[in-house]
Amino acid sequence: MSSTPFLSIIVPVYNVEKYLSCCIDSILAQEWSDYELLLIDDGSTDASADICDAYATQHDFIHCFHQANGGHTCARQNGFTHSRGQYVTFVDSDDWVDPSMYQLMCSAARDTGADMVCCNYTAVTPQKEIHCCSPFASGLYDKRQLEEQIYPQMIYYSDGDYFTYGIAPSLCNKLFRRELIGKNLFQVPLSLKLGEDCLASYISLLEASSIYFLEQTLYYYRSNSTSLTHYMDDKRLLENHILFDMIVKIINPRLYPYMEKQLDYYIVYQSLLSFPPVFREYTASFADTRRLFLKECSYPPVQKAFQAVKIRDIKGLHNQVYILCIRHQLYRLFRFFLKH
Repeated sequence: MSSTPFLSIIVPVYNVEKYLSCCIDSILAQEWSDYELLLIDDGSTDASADICDAYATQHDFIHCFHQANGGHTCARQNGFTHSRGQYVTFVDSDDWVDPSMYQLMCSAARDTGADMVCCNYTAVTPQKEIHCCSPFASGLYDKRQLEEQIYPQMIYYSDGDYFTYGIAPSLCNKLFRRELIGKNLFQVPLSLKLGEDCLASYISLLEASSIYFLEQTLYYYRSNSTSLTHYMDDKRLLENHILFDMIVKIINPRLYPYMEKQLDYYIVYQSLLSFPPVFREYTASFADTRRLFLKECSYPPVQKAFQAVKIRDIKGLHNQVYILCIRHQLYRLFRFFLKH
C-alpha cells in the first residue's frame, strides 16, 4: 500500500453497537486493499466507542477519532479533515457494503480518471429489500454528456413515478475525488439533520468533469423505525426551511437553469413527506395549528414550488388534494383529508 492511500472510507459512529461490527467487517472484507478507514465516534454513550478502539488497535490502517456529539455532518467533516486518500467515500455505521464494492469503484476511478463513481444500492427493511437502481446507462460520462443526458433529470426523473430520483442523494454509494467533495462537504450546515446528503452530493455532481456509473448494486442501507427520518414534529418543518434555503442557494437555478423545475418538485416531495404527519400529530389549538399551517404555506420556497408543480404529475388522491390545500392555503380541507 502506498503512503497516501487511494481511498479514504469515513464512517460516522453514534450508538450503533448492535450493527457496528457488521459494518466494519464488511469493509475489512473488501477485495480492494489500498484504503484507510476512519471511524469517527460522535460521542456515543453505548459500547460503540470501545468497538471502534478495538478495531483500530488490531489494524494500522484503521484510525479512530472521538469527538463530543456534534451530529452526522460534523463527524463526516472531522473524518475528512483527518483523511489522506485521493478519493473519499462514506459509509453509515448501521449499513454494510458488498465485498467487491471498492474494487469495482476504485478501479473505475483509476482507469478512467472520473471525478466521481456511483453504484446502485439496496434499502433493507425488516420486511423486504428494495433495489434502488439508477435509470441512466452504466459507463463514463464526460461534461457534455452529463449536461445533455444526466443533469436535466438528475434530481427528479420525470419518466418514473412521482417521486423518482435520477440520482439518489446519498453520499454512501458514491466515490468522490478528494478536491471535489472537500469544498462541498463543508457547505452543509451542522444543524441540518435531514436531507443533508443532497447538499454535498448534488453540487459535487454538477461540478464534476466526468462521472462513471456502475450497474452493480453494492451498498446496503438499513432502514428501520428508529431512524431519525421517522421522527415527525414541528421541528421537522424548521429542518425543511434550512434544507430548502440551502439547496436553492447552493444549486442556484440562475447558474443551473435545468435545475429549477427539479428543485420545485423536490421541495414539494419533501414537504409532502413532512406536512401530513407533522400536522396529524400536532397538539396545539385549532387556531395555533391553522396559523402554523398558513405560515408554512407562505414560506417562499414552499409557496413557489407548490404553485409550479403540475398536479397530474403527482400520484395519489390525498397527495393531489394536499397540493391544492397548500397552494391555496385551505387548512380546513387539509385537516379533513388528514383524518380520512
